[in-house]
Amino acid sequence: MAENEKCSSASTCSRESCEGCPSKDGGTPESFKEEMNPFSSIKKVIGVVSGKGGVGKSFVTASIARAMREKGYETGILDADITGPSIPKMYGVHGPAEGNDLGLFPVLAKDGTKIMSLNLIMEDEEAPVIWRGPVIASAVKQFWHDVYWGDLDYLFVDMPPGTGDVPLTVFQSLPVDGIVVVASPQELVQLIVKKAINMASMMKVPVLGLVENYSFLKCPDCGKEIKLFGESRIDEVAAQIGVPVLGKMPLDPEYARLADEGKFHQISNPYLKDAVDKVENI
Repeated sequence: MAENEKCSSASTCSRESCEGCPSKDGGTPESFKEEMNPFSSIKKVIGVVSGKGGVGKSFVTASIARAMREKGYETGILDADITGPSIPKMYGVHGPAEGNDLGLFPVLAKDGTKIMSLNLIMEDEEAPVIWRGPVIASAVKQFWHDVYWGDLDYLFVDMPPGTGDVPLTVFQSLPVDGIVVVASPQELVQLIVKKAINMASMMKVPVLGLVENYSFLKCPDCGKEIKLFGESRIDEVAAQIGVPVLGKMPLDPEYARLADEGKFHQISNPYLKDAVDKVENI
């Protein structure tokens, strides 16, 4: 029997794990929230998650952020994928990030997107990050309360795959207004998606919808859609879970080239229009 039935993890918590938990004494999830940088104002926080790696989660994060920037919104990306950061490379930005008494300044991309990532404060961008979970989680919280984000309409949080320390830290510590779940056809099975959905539900974080990446490849000669990973099941799975499908993105060599060259600010992605509309109207 769980030590505390009010805890969001009541089915698995024990007397030891409940020690220090706000729920133990009737606390609320708000007890976990980290203070925002006092010189920043962020209206909406959107998380982008995936059940497993390799599905293009960072690409979806950057695509939605880029679209919101095109609409004229002040936008930032917090790269919470500490051990596998890719956002700076995609935007062609480099450190070192600077700071003063106000906090650490995010690096500005060419389209005006504000970016903070561990790669922007490391001396060697190619050095591996060999940290344990609690240290990684602490770094994510520091990116929230030690970074001078200024005035943002939207902050997008690019999270590592799975349901480990960092997603838990983000859900508990940041005022997340909703998440977008990213998957691909070959791994879009009910179990994988449900893990991310159920975690968000336990943490009382709204799920905005699903995005499928690598849905097809357009033949450069005839324009036919080639489904490299088989028929999509995203509509079926979304209906079972009760969330909307927010986009189906192709495998596009041109997008890949621009991202590899650090020119993501040149990308305009029409495949995520529904996702952009959803984010804009939350």
